[in-house]
Amino acid sequence: MTAQLHDRRDAAMTYDALLEKVRYEGAYPTRERAQEVTLQVLAALGRQLTGDERVELAARLPLPAALEFTGQVPATQQSTGWGFVKDLARRTGTSPAVARWNTGTVFHVIGHLAGPDLVDRILDQLPEGYALLFGRPELRPRRRPEPQAA
Repeated sequence: MTAQLHDRRDAAMTYDALLEKVRYEGAYPTRERAQEVTLQVLAALGRQLTGDERVELAARLPLPAALEFTGQVPATQQSTGWGFVKDLARRTGTSPAVARWNTGTVFHVIGHLAGPDLVDRILDQLPEGYALLFGRPELRPRRRPEPQAA
């Protein structure tokens, strides 16, 4: 995957443009604050997402964002959306309300980069509560593993 990350001609947005979009969408006062929030949220998402969806999202992110995202070892057990927010708040020393705002802002921006099909697949992989963080209603039932025939 490292070779893929170094050939970033396919990235739809530059890192500076990503940070400017996050700064604007989240009403952050500085580019530095937008960068801090972006990297924190991407690192947290990197601890939750695995498989093809992880690889595809990384390929759509600008290189510094992709490196932060893929530099995280996925957790052995995924958190719900609310658990994600609480963990982010704890790790960043903010309140859950601030962590929720930061998550929603970054997820909104990366959701546009990822596109609706990839976001659907990401949401199918993650536990309940993430659709709201991506700015979507959680309308569809969660996929459950198919029972295996005996």
